[in-house]
Amino acid sequence: MACEIVVAITNGKLDFGTRQPIFYGAFDGMRRRRVLIKIIGE
Repeated sequence: MACEIVVAITNGKLDFGTRQPIFYGAFDGMRRRRVLIKIIGE
């Protein structure tokens, strides 16, 4: 499973196809997590 995802945003909304949801699963027990959000645009 991937540990990163790239998602396009169009007109202020996540730009998914019809079968492209985002799922998060943690299978290695409870521990602290961090989320990094990088915005690249015009």
